[in-house]
Amino acid sequence: MTLVELFDHLEQTFLATVIQDSSWLFPVIESIHLLGLAILAGSILILDLRLLNILLISIPIKSINQNCRLWFRVGISVMIVTGIPLFISESMKCYYNPFFWVKMITLTIILIFTLTIKANIIKNSDKSENSLQVKATAIVSMLCWFTVAASGRWIGFY
Repeated sequence: MTLVELFDHLEQTFLATVIQDSSWLFPVIESIHLLGLAILAGSILILDLRLLNILLISIPIKSINQNCRLWFRVGISVMIVTGIPLFISESMKCYYNPFFWVKMITLTIILIFTLTIKANIIKNSDKSENSLQVKATAIVSMLCWFTVAASGRWIGFY
C-alpha cells in the first residue's frame, strides 16, 4: 500500500465519515486542539524564556522545567488525541498540502530535540545557565514550535 492509498483509506474510515458528515464535530475537535496548543505553547514559552534569562530569572531552570513538564505533556496529549481525528477526516487534503508536511516533519524534529538535546541542556543547566548553548537551545525550540503552529494554521488556507 502506498502512502497516498493509506491516506485515502484513512479518509474512508467510519471515524472520518462521522466527522465529515457532522456540521459541528470538526469545529469542536479543532477548538479542543487549539486549547491544547495554548497549553503546550505556554509551557514551552515559559521554559524557553527562562533559558534566555528573560522570565522568572530568580527561579532555577530545573524547577521551572519540572513545573512545566506536566503542562507540556497535557498540551501535547490533547493535540495528539484531537489531531488524529482532524487528520483522518481530511487526510487526502493533508497529503497534497505542503504545510501539513512542514508541520509533521518539524514536529518530529522538535519532539526529538526536546526529549534529547534540550532535556540534556536543562539537566546540566546549573553549570552553564548563561551559556550560548543554553540560549541557542531556547531559540531553536521557539523557532521550531512556532513553525509547527504556523504551518498548522496554514493547512486550512492551502
